[in-house]
Amino acid sequence: MGRWKRLTVSKRLLTLLVILVLVAAACSGGQETGGVFEDISADLAQGGEATTDSMADSGEAPEEESRERSGGVQSGTDDDEGQSGTDDDVLGDGGVTPVALPTQIGRDIIFTADMTVAVNDVARAGADATREIESLGGFLFGQRTAGSPQPTSVLTFKIRPEDFQTALAALGSIGEVRSQEVGASDVTERIVDLESRITTATASVERLRALLSDATEIEAVVELEAELLARETELETLRGSLRTLQDQVALATIVLTLTEAASSPELAIAVSAYPTQDSGASCPGDGELQVETDTETTVCYEIANTGDTWLTDFELRDPVLDIELDDLVVVFGDPDGSLEPGDSLIVAAEVTPERDLRTRTTVTAQAVDEEGAEIGNRPVSQTVTVLVDTVDPGGIPTFAEGLEASWELVVRLGQTLVLVLGAFIPFFWVPLIALFAWRMRRPAGAKK
Repeated sequence: MGRWKRLTVSKRLLTLLVILVLVAAACSGGQETGGVFEDISADLAQGGEATTDSMADSGEAPEEESRERSGGVQSGTDDDEGQSGTDDDVLGDGGVTPVALPTQIGRDIIFTADMTVAVNDVARAGADATREIESLGGFLFGQRTAGSPQPTSVLTFKIRPEDFQTALAALGSIGEVRSQEVGASDVTERIVDLESRITTATASVERLRALLSDATEIEAVVELEAELLARETELETLRGSLRTLQDQVALATIVLTLTEAASSPELAIAVSAYPTQDSGASCPGDGELQVETDTETTVCYEIANTGDTWLTDFELRDPVLDIELDDLVVVFGDPDGSLEPGDSLIVAAEVTPERDLRTRTTVTAQAVDEEGAEIGNRPVSQTVTVLVDTVDPGGIPTFAEGLEASWELVVRLGQTLVLVLGAFIPFFWVPLIALFAWRMRRPAGAKK
């Protein structure tokens, strides 16, 4: 009896051990990839094409098809593990992200792209882009262009799906790609649904037409005609939607926005002054300066390129000081060269003001690209003023200054006397008439 009990206990322990082993195996099986995925790996290793079928059997959609159904691919992302972080790698040749878009997978897919490219000449780049697309068998579908102050052109192209990627690379090569968005939308289910609804609607219309041909009562005819009109309208709407989708599938759409690469040329000028003439070595000076009369003074002109394009062909004019750029001393920079964005040019003029001066300085320049070609014939200009206030130095006058002041006083007295005489001469006859009248009225006995 004791032996039988020990045997029963051993069996129970063995059963428990088997259960634990099964539980452990089940847990490890949940952490590792197996089943269908092992079959897929084996198929891939053997170079077979059973992957899609295996995944279909397992109820999973292919990764590529899932990406297509998501609505599109955004350029500039890091989905690819082998993609580096540099701009060149992200944009690829011509600024196009190297995204593999499926075209031959037996699905109805709408390919779209929206890209912005900066160019030096918008009009010329638009013509180049159109030629590139036409060489691939595509065509210009629409265009919207705006002129100055910021020239832009929006071009809509249609291209065959198999030439879609080539067209993107060609358009990206005409300038600098600023932004790009590429999309692939799977509309297979929508097309199948529309075709099914069209078939049903067509059968319904045929039935209504048959009923209408057999109807004899007026009320029935009116009711059938109204219903037939509604069904035919719905049928044409479905057919129009289907044609639209089929056209979008048959031809990919690319919207290209061309903008001017350097569209904001600007410059700023600061005018200052300080006493003493030193060929501008102490520039810049004070914005508003007060100096003694006839004091040698240096006027500084600092010209800064505050835009996003190079500037050249500088001209400076100041009608108050009667000077131009060629009359100035170059302190820093080259007035005859090109000034890149962020750089400055400093020139100076040496004057001796005899009175208060409010300068009026105008600077103009021409916008150019890095190769020196003019951009859109768009000169930029800036005008600024500064006050140079002259004051009397004061102090004890010298002999020459006293003599000069006395002479000025004599001159002013002479001018005053001449003015008085000039005012009196027209009336010199008045006292003569008064004297003659007085003598005529004297009594005769008063004469001796």
